[in-house]
Amino acid sequence: MRDDALVALSAIELRAAIGRRALSPVELLDACIARIEAIDPAVNAIAARDFERARAAARAAEAAVMRGDALPPLHGLPLGVKDLLDTEGLLSTSGNVGLRDHVPARDNSLVAALRAAGAIVVAKTNVPDMGAGANTRNPVWGATGNPFDPRLNAGGSSGGSAAALATDMLPLCTGSDTGGSLRIPAALCGVVGLRPSPGLVANRSRPLGWSAISVLGPMGRDVADTAFMLSACVGLDTHDALSYPAEAAPLRALPETDPSSLRVGWTEDFGWCAVDPEIRRTFRARVDAVSKLVARCEPIDLALDDPHPAFDVIRAESFVAAFAETYARAPETLGPNVRANVELAAAVTLADRARAHLAQTRIAAAFADALDRYDLILAPVTPVSPFPWTELYATRVDGVAMRTYYEWLALCYVVTLSTHPALSLPCGRDAHGMPFGLQVIGRLRGEVALLSAARAFERAFAGDPALARPRPQIDALRTPRPELKSIVTHPPGSVAGSGGAGARTAV
Repeated sequence: MRDDALVALSAIELRAAIGRRALSPVELLDACIARIEAIDPAVNAIAARDFERARAAARAAEAAVMRGDALPPLHGLPLGVKDLLDTEGLLSTSGNVGLRDHVPARDNSLVAALRAAGAIVVAKTNVPDMGAGANTRNPVWGATGNPFDPRLNAGGSSGGSAAALATDMLPLCTGSDTGGSLRIPAALCGVVGLRPSPGLVANRSRPLGWSAISVLGPMGRDVADTAFMLSACVGLDTHDALSYPAEAAPLRALPETDPSSLRVGWTEDFGWCAVDPEIRRTFRARVDAVSKLVARCEPIDLALDDPHPAFDVIRAESFVAAFAETYARAPETLGPNVRANVELAAAVTLADRARAHLAQTRIAAAFADALDRYDLILAPVTPVSPFPWTELYATRVDGVAMRTYYEWLALCYVVTLSTHPALSLPCGRDAHGMPFGLQVIGRLRGEVALLSAARAFERAFAGDPALARPRPQIDALRTPRPELKSIVTHPPGSVAGSGGAGARTAV
């Protein structure tokens, strides 16, 4: 099979072929590396590379298959790891100048779980500086361009992962999400990103152990792959106070959902979010398509408390926990977005914190009440079409000036505050020809039902070019875009360079 056809297969198809000895993990890895080397110069999705260790792991995976060993669920599948997550022995910079030579001694808990499930870490994927913001650009690795138009942004903070998936560089990638960092790049690049319920995927590295604002999660090119990856990393971890036991089997083989049984509520803006008129029109067209499939599809008013000050405070609280020490010692190593969050916290009072957490509690209750009446809630993922990556963030939406660098993410952070699981489902293109993501929100700890329903929509839309997952023109991405590296001011050290095959920091 030609490399281009091989890398386009789903993760589930690839794993099945490995299991029946129709595909060598070495052959698959070589095809992914060839795709990275051919296409990444046009989008700059890949940060540090670990090709030599990946090849050794692929050879070991091949030997296990040939011996007839019992194989773990992700056996032999190449994996991209978001550069916010530590990887043992592999450069982990978070896109930050102060960490440009940081090589962790151990894996993040999610990475460890995925390796144990048989995945092979191939490379890190690009992020904004410290993951702050939804435009993937930093002074260490540069900017990630959108695969559908590299002049535009790929979203963030999991932008490198989304772009790598959209271009078939890798079949699976990790992500994380505070205010939309899984959902937004998935929407802008035409892939699936799932923000799971807090605690479903354990995270030992969360600075505030009881905070539900930040989660880790999977990204895939379709719903089934995303569920398949999720199945390998769920369950109780005694080092994470929010984690809980969960069954993997229903995620590996999602139950069938008849969409005609579903009750769906929808909202364009949650009553509080600025949204461009073109996005509203595209969203309404998607709601109209869904309405033909389901039992009931109607607008809802959640009557939410103002989410903006609540998210401001709770986000600032988490940034202080993570970055206050660095801010005091070496503020010049932090990007402007991170500094803005830490500085905001300086003016926050105990009363402000109480009001914020009270508002979040009420928002969570409003979503739970609505999801007693509906099986799903639909909303847009982003309020605008992708803008140039040279613009740090959307300063205005529908003529409304954004107060902060992240207010344009409000369609996602409202859902973050609710603590409910949500995914971005690729759903055709917007008025500018760029991918459009439908935000599908489910019941707390109801990931199996959410993913199953999303897969039913995905299948129903697959035959309609206006609704199916869009694909970038790969041949148009064979010309390098050196301008994406133009903002690099602090490249990784010469030992850890971002160059050719096998580039990594030795330990």
